[in-house]
This record gives sequence, C-alpha cells and structure tokens, in this order.
Amino acid sequence: MSDVKDPGAGLAGYFRDDVHILPIRVYYEDTDFSGIVYHANYLRFMERGRTDSLRLAGVGQSELHADGKGIFFAVRRMTIEYFKPAVMDDLLHVETHTREVRGASLIIDQKIRRGDEVLVTGEVRVAAIAGDRPARIPDHLRDILMGKKLVGA
Repeated sequence: MSDVKDPGAGLAGYFRDDVHILPIRVYYEDTDFSGIVYHANYLRFMERGRTDSLRLAGVGQSELHADGKGIFFAVRRMTIEYFKPAVMDDLLHVETHTREVRGASLIIDQKIRRGDEVLVTGEVRVAAIAGDRPARIPDHLRDILMGKKLVGA
C-alpha cells in the first residue's frame, strides 16, 4: 500500500521559479504513420501545460467556471514554431510561462523540450470571458498568473 495521500500527486508537473514544467511521455497514439508526433498533438500538450499550471498554482478550471457563472479562458490567437520532431517514447517537458497579464487577456509563452533541445515554441494570447463578454481578470488571479502567489512553487 502506498503512503501517497493524493493519487494525482505529481501529475500536474512542477514550478521552477515562475515557469511551470509538465513532463509528458510520447505514446504511439501521439504519432503519425511515420512514427513522429503529429503536429496538432503539440497543441494538446500545450493545453495540458496551461491547465496544469493553473491547477498546480491553486486555480482549478471548475472553480473558475463556477457552473457557467464564472470566468472562462479562451485561446484567441496562437503562434507556433516547429523546430524538431518528437518520436514515440520521448520524454518531453512542456514549459509554460505567463509573460503578460492585461485587463481581460494574457500572453503565455510555451516551449516543448526534449532534454536541452527546444522542439516547439508557442505564444498564446488568451482572453478571459464571462457571460459571452470579455471580463477583467480579478487581482488575486492576476497575482497567481504572474507567479506572485504560486502554491506549487
């Protein structure tokens, strides 16, 4: 029997300073017919990085949404550069860093690495929305997003 009280402990990655790092193993299902990671799957890896960054910082998506009455984050724009491919069984690290928080939006920089190699970079502009309209990001959430109050750091 394990001494771990939370069976999900460690699944959300970790913080190094204000950068969230999420380890991801590449599985067969992530690859295309040639054995390399299908390009759209990097988007999934980055989404997991952004979500687990919030989770580990103490902000659960379900609490933010508050049964449809809270704030939702929606990707407004994403710019991605692919440098090198990942292949099955690679251990990747998704790095997520909030660069800027504005009134109702934020800019997140992300990298996917294999060891010291940068495979993919992304810049993500995310909009905060409540009731189908842009919503100002509350100050306490702004502090968390900018790494000033990291629970998991």
